[in-house]
Amino acid sequence: MKPADISSSAEVKQCCANLYESGIAKLLLGESFHPAGLKLTQRLGQLLELGPHSRILDVASGNGTSAFSLAENFGCSVIGVDYGKHNVETANAAAAKREISSRLCFKQADAEQLPFADSSFDAVICECAFCTFPDKAQARREFARVLRLGGVVGISDLTRSGELSKELDGLLAWIACIADALPLEKYQQSFSSAGLVSRVTESHDEALLEMVHEVQAKLLSVEVMKGLKKIDLPGIDLTAAKRMAKAALATIQSGQIGYAIITAEKPRL
Repeated sequence: MKPADISSSAEVKQCCANLYESGIAKLLLGESFHPAGLKLTQRLGQLLELGPHSRILDVASGNGTSAFSLAENFGCSVIGVDYGKHNVETANAAAAKREISSRLCFKQADAEQLPFADSSFDAVICECAFCTFPDKAQARREFARVLRLGGVVGISDLTRSGELSKELDGLLAWIACIADALPLEKYQQSFSSAGLVSRVTESHDEALLEMVHEVQAKLLSVEVMKGLKKIDLPGIDLTAAKRMAKAALATIQSGQIGYAIITAEKPRL
């Protein structure tokens, strides 16, 4: 099923949220649902020059893994927002058990309708999720709106060039950030259209390649466990998932899909 087949953007968002909250997502992707995990989160924090006085918004924060890492390593305060209620509850429960709990908070919210006043944050980050937003133009306008003058936005996401194979079409690919990935220059142009000035762009294709290899290996393990009835995966088509992973690997190796960090600044008047 393609996103166009879904009756509303709200249903697309809910499908994404449901999968990201599921046990299979954690099983295949670990605690951090993006290539290179917290290593790239730390790199993003360095590029954004985060520090103890920084107030950060983590959009599509999931279970809070990146927010915890940023708060612990840069001393900043982080508010995470996620569309999934369960993710938010899990992140807040985990935050309450940490010594840095006073610098962490998680809220259920839509990236396209952020519940914050203008100029509320020093930085906005969004990891491997921007491509899942049905209305990207509205999301980037919201990013710019909540940033203070001189504030910075940083995303890490898939990039692509040309048309993809049919195996990389449909809702599963959409959720995996593949089906609606943009060419690198389109990301830069999109932030420019929201009044943000491009700062740094870095390619991290090798991290994506490593992640797909790991997912393929885990899919084989999951298939074995399912065959032995040690795991129950209702509604999950493992054959389709393996086929998509294989197609994604070939597409990455051909250079059609990559992974990048893109940062931009809200200029001072």
